[in-house]
Amino acid sequence: MKLTVERDAFADAVTAAADATPNRPSVPILAGILLTTVDDGLTVSGFDYEVSSRSWVRGTVTDPGTVVVAARLLAAITKALPHKPVELASAGTHLELVCGSARFTLPTMPVEDYPQLPGLPATVATADAAALAQAVAQVGVAAGRDAALPMMTGVRLELRGNTLSLLATDRYRLAHRDITINPAESGLNLDVLVPAKLLTDTAKTWGVGSVDISHDPDANGLVGFAIGQRKTTSRLLDGVNYPPVRSLFPTSYPSAARVPVASLIETVKRVALVAERATPVLLTFTDGGDAVVVEAGGAEEARASEALGIGSYAGQPTLTVGFNPQYLIDGLHSLGTATAHIGFVDAFKPAVISPADDDGEPTLDHRYLIMPIRVSR
Repeated sequence: MKLTVERDAFADAVTAAADATPNRPSVPILAGILLTTVDDGLTVSGFDYEVSSRSWVRGTVTDPGTVVVAARLLAAITKALPHKPVELASAGTHLELVCGSARFTLPTMPVEDYPQLPGLPATVATADAAALAQAVAQVGVAAGRDAALPMMTGVRLELRGNTLSLLATDRYRLAHRDITINPAESGLNLDVLVPAKLLTDTAKTWGVGSVDISHDPDANGLVGFAIGQRKTTSRLLDGVNYPPVRSLFPTSYPSAARVPVASLIETVKRVALVAERATPVLLTFTDGGDAVVVEAGGAEEARASEALGIGSYAGQPTLTVGFNPQYLIDGLHSLGTATAHIGFVDAFKPAVISPADDDGEPTLDHRYLIMPIRVSR
């Protein structure tokens, strides 16, 4: 193997492939990245039997070939290289990497031991890359991280005609987002549960363009995402018994507030400095008032409170609700709008945070439900 590639594109491809390699591989070869030359460049691949990543990088190939090198080491090296063309050349059981005056010699691994990567399933729909990436970020924040509850660690994709709904929950909060897609065939009706971390990490690499969403129920429950020359596949989580989470959203809100997103986030961060772990921040609204009082108490009588001006509040004469501060910040931050609409049933039932439209009403295509924490005053 001998070729020259552009530094940034090569580093991005290696990073994506390294993310698909396991931290503790079951067999040593899975700790490697597969580099394969093609006529006009290089394919960089990573695989762990669950997730695969393949990216193509344009380059000038002098001598074709294939090598496998340690993923984490190559990723660390490529990130630190100067912004100059990268020359790759295999020499026996080593790969030589030269970039400017920097030179590295890396041991290679047996190519014949590297497993065959799965093919990309058939495309079922296409989505705008920026819109889907934003939706994934907005919903993925609510996915669980407890490996003992694998179903909660996924993002549920519900494809119905030209609408894709994304849902995720960790039992304490629930996020929902709808975007428009272009189905490959009419009558599209598909539900899949994708690992949230994989989907979130993959979406961060998407640029401008369209993402092909692919699925084959006969291919061991495989889902795929392709944009340009970057392709990712993943085994699905078992979502057969995924709970009917949509029913958790209230049908109406007796009390509601319009709040400035950025200011409320900063206020909650400041007040929460005195809060111990699992201690809520309290939000107190007064009917007809133009401010919310944010409070928290911690150990040794440490307390904090701050009043913040809001757009409006109407409902119960006085409403005090306690929330996990980080969950509240995550929900507000995910909106991507200047003003949020927060709907309440009462102080003990789920509240729903949504972007507010120009009239101050909640939008229905993005909702973040958060469970309150019971408090005594």
